Amino acid sequence: MKNKVKTMELVVHGIFLILGLITVAAVLLISVYLIISGIPAIKEIGFFEFMFGKEWAPTVSESKFGILPFILTSVYGTAGAILLGTPIGFFTAVYLAKMASPRVKRIVSAAVSLLAGIPSVVYGLVGMLVLVPAIREFFDIPDGASLLAAIIVLSVMVLPSIIKVSLTALEAVPREYEEGSLALGATPVETYFRVSVPAAKSGIAAAIVLGVGRAIGEAMAVIMVSGNVANMPSLFESVRFLTTAVSSEMSYATAGSLHQQALFSIALVLFVFIMLINATLNFFLKRQKEE
Repeated sequence: MKNKVKTMELVVHGIFLILGLITVAAVLLISVYLIISGIPAIKEIGFFEFMFGKEWAPTVSESKFGILPFILTSVYGTAGAILLGTPIGFFTAVYLAKMASPRVKRIVSAAVSLLAGIPSVVYGLVGMLVLVPAIREFFDIPDGASLLAAIIVLSVMVLPSIIKVSLTALEAVPREYEEGSLALGATPVETYFRVSVPAAKSGIAAAIVLGVGRAIGEAMAVIMVSGNVANMPSLFESVRFLTTAVSSEMSYATAGSLHQQALFSIALVLFVFIMLINATLNFFLKRQKEE
């Protein structure tokens, strides 16, 4: 009997090991492919001209491949979405974890899960039909498809990630922490924000990073509400993100051309950005745990 259990444990261990290795191999293959496909264009165009050029015109006679507008738009759009979505998601998670009744928590949690399951194209469609005309009329501008519309849509899309992960982190805080705070005379609200939240800060930080990854990697919804024009970022003008630049032009870029290679280079830049964000977060989280 013991031998059978031990054999089963070894089999399960082997399966998990294989699955883990497959995951690592997939990441390595994607990394190698992007590097091989993206580096040649950067070398031919020039690193500074590619990264800091302000014009993107791949189809004219004198092609220009500057992606600074895409980079700044992605940074501004992601930062705006996180600034809007994080407070809403954070306070919602605190309310659900510590203050809401079981019935309210069950209903709101189901709604958050439903929000997470909505396809991005649906977000884009609603934004295009409702949000874009509303921005156009409210601000009296020629076109509501803008950076502002993209920020609002992205802020809604990052809510499920922030709420669910933060909620899990807050629920994992030992009850003894809160009971000790209450016993010392702190109010429930003070206990939640001065004891529970600091104890769950690593999980909340992970939730924010997941939100950043969702925002910076989104393409379909953004392309439908941002106008998809390669302008320098402005709140009320049409813009283009790194993701939308790749998705909108890859279909008609000639195979093997400098244009196609430049699109792979954009994907490489986006990949590096996401890796840097994850690495930075892991660094700070590990340092906080050591302290």
